[in-house]
Order: sequence, then C-alpha cells, then structure tokens
Amino acid sequence: MKYKIIADASCDIPQEYVEKYGIILAPIEVRFGEETYPKGLPTDEFYQKIYQTGLIPKTSMPNQFLFEELLTPYVNKSDTHVIAITISSEMTATIHQVEGAVQALKMQNITYRQSGVTTWAQGAIIIELCKFIEKDDKLEHVIAKLDELIKKVKLLAVIGDLKYLRASGRLSATSQVMGSMLNIKPIVSLNGGKVNNDAKIMGETKANMYMVNKAKDRDASYPVYFGHSDCRDIITKFVEKYSPLLGMNAKDGIICDIGCVVGSHVGPKCYGIVWFEK
Repeated sequence: MKYKIIADASCDIPQEYVEKYGIILAPIEVRFGEETYPKGLPTDEFYQKIYQTGLIPKTSMPNQFLFEELLTPYVNKSDTHVIAITISSEMTATIHQVEGAVQALKMQNITYRQSGVTTWAQGAIIIELCKFIEKDDKLEHVIAKLDELIKKVKLLAVIGDLKYLRASGRLSATSQVMGSMLNIKPIVSLNGGKVNNDAKIMGETKANMYMVNKAKDRDASYPVYFGHSDCRDIITKFVEKYSPLLGMNAKDGIICDIGCVVGSHVGPKCYGIVWFEK
C-alpha cells in the first residue's frame, strides 16, 4: 500500500522531510493589514515583515475547495491511501473542510484526523508516522499508530510576547500573564487541543528547566523535537545544554522552524519542546 500524507500549513516540518516523504501542505493565507499572501510567506521574509511593519498578522484556514483540489488526484485510487492530519479542531475548523471535501468527492480511500496540536508537534506526528510506514505499511497498523501518536504527543513552549496569542484569540483573558518587567516567562501547552497557560516562571533558566523536567519521563524510542520562531541561537543553545538531562545526544534532536502560520499567533522569540509520553 502506498500512502499520501496531507496536512494544513499550520504544521511545521523541516523541508527535508517534506521532500523525502512527499508530504502535501495545504497553504494558509496570511495577511499584514491590507496585504494578503494566499500561500503564506517564506519564514525569514515573514519575521522580517513583522519587525518592519510592527503589525500582528492574521490567518485564514484553507477552505473545502482547496482540499478538493488537493485530494482529486488520489480519489479512490486502489493502490493509494490518503491520510489527512490537521490542526486541532479546538483552534480552527480545518478538519471540517477536509470532511466536506471527502464527502463532495465521495472519497473512500482516506483517513482524516485532527491532531489535537499544531506547529512542530503536528509535524512530529507526521514524521514519526512516515517512519513507521517504512517498516509496516499495513493499513490497520498505520491508522493505529497515527491514533497512538496523536494521543502521546506533548508540547511546551516559552512565549516571547503574549500579545500575539491574545490578538488571535488563542489565549483566554484569564490566562494573560502580567509582570513582564519581572522577567516572568509564560509557558504554554497544548492540552485538550487548546492553548493553555501552563506556568509562569521567573527567569529563562527556570523556565527551561520546567520544560525539561516535564519531558524527562518520555518515550525514548522517539526523538525529541525542538521548535522556535526566529530564535535559532536560543534553541540551539537549549538543545546543547539540556539534551543530557533528556537522556539524548544533542545531535539527535530535531530542530523545526515555526513558520508564518503559527508564527502569526505566537510571534517571534517563541521556543519549546515536543516529545511523546510513555
């Protein structure tokens, strides 16, 4: 059985894996004021535009017709099964656009799931699923692995500036963190498919240790995934310093850029860790 993986562009995956596994990413529109970019922006250009304009970008989810266009070449092909993995349904209704496309196309050779997460956590699920398929391509085993990965994935991240999450409505007013003058680091998680204020830690070192301690009891059969929004120096130092505490070699960590879609909601200087729990 051959597989074709489709995700929405809120999913952040290093380009090498996109090319290796032929992953299709449905583009998501990004807007800076009156300027609209239907297919988003390259990561470097996106963050440069944030700094230059001072604007908080907006995004729009891909619609049903886009998914129909992406799925059409694979409709009911006897030798191919399509797996669509979307952003959490608690954040946006992308999964319903996929469902509408499947029904309109009367497509039977597809499995679709909302991941419960987004950004590089969603990417981690897809990468690990593709690696599993290389070893075992039996459909029922692949779907069982997908559901297992969705259940086990965990994300924690330090947010550089909460104004982006507040502006996007991804963080409730009761979760807003005050005290930036006191060097308080807000840490968010994705639990129940929602962005949650997990902790308020004073100082970067303590914030980093909070995330590392949470991830220590991980399933070591999976790698640790690290993500950042335009702060590669910070995440590189993080990986080098804390990998021994995670029981891993720094070279085995997978570093992912947070692209323009999720970057619109978390802003620059966000970084964190994704792992799979036991």
